[in-house]
Amino acid sequence: MNTQLLHNKRGLIFGAVDDRSLAWHTAEACLAHGAQLVLTNTPAAIELGSIRTLCDQRGLPLLPCDATQPEQLETLLQEAQRLLGGPIDFILHAVAQSQNLRRHKSYEEANYHYFLQTLDASALSLHKLLSTALRLDAIASGGSVVTLTYIASERSIMGYNDMGDAKAMLESVVRNFGRIYGERKGVRINAVSQSPTPTRASMGFDRMNYFYRLTDELSPLGNADADDLANLCVALFSDLTKKLTMQTVHNDGGYSRTALTQRFTETYSRAIENEDGR
Repeated sequence: MNTQLLHNKRGLIFGAVDDRSLAWHTAEACLAHGAQLVLTNTPAAIELGSIRTLCDQRGLPLLPCDATQPEQLETLLQEAQRLLGGPIDFILHAVAQSQNLRRHKSYEEANYHYFLQTLDASALSLHKLLSTALRLDAIASGGSVVTLTYIASERSIMGYNDMGDAKAMLESVVRNFGRIYGERKGVRINAVSQSPTPTRASMGFDRMNYFYRLTDELSPLGNADADDLANLCVALFSDLTKKLTMQTVHNDGGYSRTALTQRFTETYSRAIENEDGR
């Protein structure tokens, strides 16, 4: 019996930059499960990162595309189908950026030009991708699309800035296009809300190291790492999840459903004891 969950499936993965990228780990897992892949990112990200190395090592096509530009998305989807030999079975949308966050602008003093860029790159890019793909009939019937979100879509997290608003919009796009694609093509669209994970992009969040330790202690299973995310994406792309759609799946070790853990309580108690002992 073939245990490769993505055998003979054609995939398109957005957003891999280097070997810390969630998209990079997902690409590796998809290849291990027998998928054919095309990778894509912006020209700047391709030049700044090391994604060419992965593509050269694995013999993968790499196509430049700015996911905020519908005409570039159209070219990408047409070329990807040509290279893969047919409609795309699964897509990973790992696209996000915030100049307000990178420039350490506080939420209440956000630059609105940057804010609109954040929404465009981090949320509307999924809308543009799905709209273009629907018009081109680029996603195969029964296909699967996954995007990456974060719990800041549900909670206020100091320092995460306008990205929280973008993630909330992103999840709304998942629900609305999930209904449309489900009715018309039987295509599933889901978001994965991942634990804090050290990547090039996440390190722009200046409280990342602190928040990573905090969520790890507040998660009964500990933080999910990049490989955990990759394995979940494989399952969501596979035929094992044919009736799962329009969902935000929390891949976070239980953090999103936990108030206190024994580990966190013990750590906090030691901190109080140390403070009292001074």
